[in-house]
Amino acid sequence: MSLGVSMVVDGMTGVGKTSLIDVLVAELDLKPYTEIFRDENDLLGKYYTEGSRWCFPMQLSFLNNRYSQYKEACTLGNAVMDRSIYSDPIFAKLYYKTGDMEPEEYFVYKSLFRTLVDSLDPPGFIVYLDVTAAEAVRRIKMRGREDELKMPVSYWKNLHEVYTEYYDKFKLSTLLRIDVTGMDFVNSRADREAIVKTIKDFYKKHIKKNGRLPVRS
Repeated sequence: MSLGVSMVVDGMTGVGKTSLIDVLVAELDLKPYTEIFRDENDLLGKYYTEGSRWCFPMQLSFLNNRYSQYKEACTLGNAVMDRSIYSDPIFAKLYYKTGDMEPEEYFVYKSLFRTLVDSLDPPGFIVYLDVTAAEAVRRIKMRGREDELKMPVSYWKNLHEVYTEYYDKFKLSTLLRIDVTGMDFVNSRADREAIVKTIKDFYKKHIKKNGRLPVRS
C-alpha cells in the first residue's frame, strides 16, 4: 500500500537539507528517508575518468534509482525525503548544457522522466531551500568535503543557475520556496523556529486537507 511522501526537502549542495530534515523530524510526525547513493557499475567513476560517453547511462541509472527509492519512501507514510526523483532533471539539464549529454540523449531522458513521474503520486509539497550562488559556494567551501572542493567554482555556479531555472517553472507538485541565505537553523534557535513555523503554516494552509503530515501541537 502506498501511503505517500509528505514532503521533499531540496536545494543546492551544502544548503542544509539534511540539517533541516533533522529539525523537522524532531518537530513533526515525519519519517526520514535519506537518498541512498547506488552506483553498482561505477558509472560515476567512469564518467569522471573517461568522460562524457558515460554521462547518459549514468544519469539513466540515477533516475532509475531515484524512482525506486521514491516508491519505497511512499510505503513509509508521512515520509520526508532529502532530494527525490523530482529534482533529477536538474542534473540532466546541467550535463546537457555543458555538452556532456547529446540533444538526442537529453530528449530520451526527458521523455523517460515524464513517463516515470506520471506513474507516481507527487509529494504533499516540496520545500526548496534557495540561496544565492555566492552563498552556496561559501557553504560548500565551509563544510570542506574533499570531493566537492575538487569541483571548480564554475560547476557550482552553473548548477545554481539550473536549479533556479528549474524551480522557477516547477509545476509537478506544490512548492514552498524559502530563501535561507544568511540563515543558520542548526545553531540559531531563532532561525530554526522561524523556518519550522513557515513550514507548519504552509502545511496548514495548503496540505492539511490531504490528510498528510500530522503536526504536533
